[in-house]
Amino acid sequence: MSPALIKMWVALSALGLMFIAVMAIMLSRSKLKGFFRILVSTFAYMCMFVAGVLMLLVVVTGPTN
Repeated sequence: MSPALIKMWVALSALGLMFIAVMAIMLSRSKLKGFFRILVSTFAYMCMFVAGVLMLLVVVTGPTN
């Protein structure tokens, strides 16, 4: 695979992680209580952090040839 295609897949996976994080936060705030709310929220924020790092990686590496 070319470097540009790899960067595309990394960016797409970051978008997927952001989507999962948003859905998990919405679930935890509306439906869950107690320990499960904290667990799901922690998972969601970890997904958002990983997605941010992946997006930063894609942006900082710049354009491909």
